[in-house]
Amino acid sequence: MLPCLGVAEDRSRSRPPLCPLFRTTERCICRLSIKLVFSSSSSPAAPSSLCLLPRADSENDSIRDRDLLPTMSLAVPSKTFTRAEVAKNNTEDSTWFIIDTVVYDVSEFLDAHPGGEAVLRQVAGKDATSAFYNLHRHEVLVKYADLAIGTIAGEKQSIVTPQLGDLSTVPYAEPLWLTPQFKSPYFNDSHRRLQRAMRIFTDEHITPEALEKERTGEYVSQDLINKMSKAGVLHMRMGPGKHLHGINLLDGAVDGKEFDYFHDMICSQEQVRAACRGFQDGNMAGMVIGLTCILNFCKDPAMKKRISDEVFSGEKKICLAITEAFAGSDVAGLRTTAKKTPDGKHYIVNGTKKWITNGVFCDYFVTGVKTDKGLSVLLIKRGEGVETKAIKTSYSPAAGTAYITFDNVKVPVENLLGEENKGIYVILSNFNHERWTMACATIRYMRLVVEESLKWAHQRLVFKKRLIDQPVIRQKLAKMIALCESHQSWLETVTYQMCNMPYSEQAKHLGGPIALLKMSCTRAAHEIADEAVQIWGGRGLTQTGMGRVIENFNRTYKFDAILGGAEEVLGDLGVRQAMKFMPKAVL
Repeated sequence: MLPCLGVAEDRSRSRPPLCPLFRTTERCICRLSIKLVFSSSSSPAAPSSLCLLPRADSENDSIRDRDLLPTMSLAVPSKTFTRAEVAKNNTEDSTWFIIDTVVYDVSEFLDAHPGGEAVLRQVAGKDATSAFYNLHRHEVLVKYADLAIGTIAGEKQSIVTPQLGDLSTVPYAEPLWLTPQFKSPYFNDSHRRLQRAMRIFTDEHITPEALEKERTGEYVSQDLINKMSKAGVLHMRMGPGKHLHGINLLDGAVDGKEFDYFHDMICSQEQVRAACRGFQDGNMAGMVIGLTCILNFCKDPAMKKRISDEVFSGEKKICLAITEAFAGSDVAGLRTTAKKTPDGKHYIVNGTKKWITNGVFCDYFVTGVKTDKGLSVLLIKRGEGVETKAIKTSYSPAAGTAYITFDNVKVPVENLLGEENKGIYVILSNFNHERWTMACATIRYMRLVVEESLKWAHQRLVFKKRLIDQPVIRQKLAKMIALCESHQSWLETVTYQMCNMPYSEQAKHLGGPIALLKMSCTRAAHEIADEAVQIWGGRGLTQTGMGRVIENFNRTYKFDAILGGAEEVLGDLGVRQAMKFMPKAVL
């Protein structure tokens, strides 16, 4: 018998968390919870050795686990049937079956079934719970809820809908600091409040749109941007700072003055759980790496306030435009030029930028340019001479990845960020936070893949055995878990230093460790993607259905290995920084 995947008693919460085995994609439906128990019983209640009912190893366990189960269930018609009545409806004219005590009439759906009508006829009149969940996510039932005609008399559904914000209790599905049995020296009550508030906001507002836009390729909606602005989510994504003071952050979940990099990490990681890598970047990632330059290097206080207010309100969008076809990690090789007019009041900008995240829909471009004696950074407003067009990449067009052309663009000298010919300092100043944020997201996505794979390995039956019963599968999962946990611990260690080290010292002492962290976690992502696809098989290569999360991760994890600095460049940076502090020691 398979024990519950981590359901544990937690008296600290008003409503105990449950074990979410299936992740939905429908609006207003959060992750569903189910307890799988494998049994040798051949009774109607336990078809094909898979019983979707709460079971326990002892009487005490039974009482405790049942106390943890909520009373909620998906709405179904009130009419009831017996299993014998359902069994009679197994003809071409009347095809019924049972899934988790709910009776479905698919007589008019046979021709429309994507898998063909033969599959449905095989389970006509029977309990198809095991067969269904071996092939589908629960969201399919949500989508076709109108096919439900009633329930089995005297039986209760075992699939329940938890409250928004609940934690998963699948082992390793949450970082250890969120697991009731573990303690952490880094996190306090404000971090836990923010985590819960951020998860609720993400599940309710971000995830539904992410799932839709990742598929359609549409850009983030103004409605969602407005909601994030009102909730202070846009402000929090910029990290700690005075821009958070006096802002209502998720209805008071955290005070802006106490917001630290652990709060920042929570915001970054919670938004990843939608598992939509293209939309993840499309959802104002350009702001995270672009607005920082305005806040730190804009010399005109009025301009700084105007632009930051426009961006934080969602009225305007901003991105960072550094990379060119001619120069990526080699920032010094930029070819876009900015020449001053004879009167010294403007720069004339000419050149191109490539692979610019959010560039398609942005209003402002924080742009790296070549001036007379070095690099400079200009704030360029969309207007005459600025043209953007979309670039097709491996992930969703929702990211708004752009090719930008600047053709004799006239830019006021007041739009210079930092000092002329010293733009390299402006560019480099933001790299630590950008790379750290990417590490936060990558590690959380890795964890999501681990969670999905653990569920799948317990759920999937092959040769009449669960995948998890195969030693080779357990070895793959062990490797994935170890990589995930070790990098989360490294991330928390670096984050603690960011909270306690003066900003002026971080570039000197943390640039190397952050570079190595990002390099290492994207290498780990490579290993996890490889192992996960092998566990999932063909589903790990399919964009929809059971393996959606795995396919998306496997197709897009390389973005984090390239964006923000390629692995090889970051590894070299980490070692070169170590060389600077190397003592004159010999073996």
